Amino acid sequence: MKDTTPCILIVDDEPLNIKLLDIVLKKNGYRTLSCTSGPSARALAAEHAPDLILLDVLMPGEDGYATCELLKQQSLTSEIPIIFISALTDTSSKVRGLEVGGVDFISKPFEKAEVLARVKVHLKLRFTYRALIEAQAQRLAQVQDAQQALLVLPSEMPEAGFAVRFEPVLEAGGDFYDVLHVGGTTFDYVVADVSGHDLGTSYITSALKALLSQNCNLVTSPTESLTMINSVLTRILTGGTHITAGFARLNRERLTLTYVNAGHPAPVLLRAGGGAEIPQPSGDILGVFDSVWFEALELSVQPGDRLFMYTDGLIEGFGDKKMTREEGQARLSAVCEAHRNLPLEQAVNAIHETLAKPGATREDDTILLGLEV
Repeated sequence: MKDTTPCILIVDDEPLNIKLLDIVLKKNGYRTLSCTSGPSARALAAEHAPDLILLDVLMPGEDGYATCELLKQQSLTSEIPIIFISALTDTSSKVRGLEVGGVDFISKPFEKAEVLARVKVHLKLRFTYRALIEAQAQRLAQVQDAQQALLVLPSEMPEAGFAVRFEPVLEAGGDFYDVLHVGGTTFDYVVADVSGHDLGTSYITSALKALLSQNCNLVTSPTESLTMINSVLTRILTGGTHITAGFARLNRERLTLTYVNAGHPAPVLLRAGGGAEIPQPSGDILGVFDSVWFEALELSVQPGDRLFMYTDGLIEGFGDKKMTREEGQARLSAVCEAHRNLPLEQAVNAIHETLAKPGATREDDTILLGLEV
């Protein structure tokens, strides 16, 4: 069983100070670790993850300020609260300690009661913060499970002929896709992006899923569907929140593709016979204007043609450098062309990996959905 007794790391170049603090803390039920230098402290903190660090300021070589800064730069130790212990009592020394990441300052010679009181306060804050983080993580996991349940998988609708790669930045993101069988050999494919990255966007995607289900059918054109959806969104979205969306309707028997854009990045149409196109119909964003207009492009397609729809995180804020939307679209088109001979699912993953660049930091959710005629 894991020992849950709070663990405190004592760092001081004077062994006597370490011994005194060690006795005081152990008598009051705490576990302790100790060392006499900054580098040793960083190694122990990374290995054992103590709940609190008592750190001397004036040490030979790497002083306490430098040690604190280095601890705060490492993900394994950045959240550990650090209380400085020092004979320095001037305001500037205390302020510097707070600026480099310390949470408190105890002056030498220290009093037993003060040490215990400050340790107790900061451990309580530490455990409260940890509990809040764990609760939030559980909540996000529940939201993520609910959001994932909204997303149709290619294996659940093989007749739709699509593949998708979805990578949210948070456990629950604002990007969304849906594929609907609206009748016969006709399918609707939607990729959308809710502005913002907070938890609230995931609830909006749930509403969008319901609105698509209610308003997409053979009787209603894609432009009419988006217009009706917008009339509801303008009533429920607040604070400047809006949605962009790309909407494709494919009739597999007639070999026709209708594409409507609601302020969304243009898709890439890869022709089976060679060449790539970027259809760019005009259209308003959703959820802001009471009166909206959407242009519908009617395209003839052939078996083997592919349409790639995506969210802007894939081409603007993802990869080795920032790009304009136009540069990103051109790059995406070239990458789609380069992987045209792969099966659709493999192509979608290869395109995503090519654009992502290993080790790159993602700043936005990403969706890449490919459909094949």
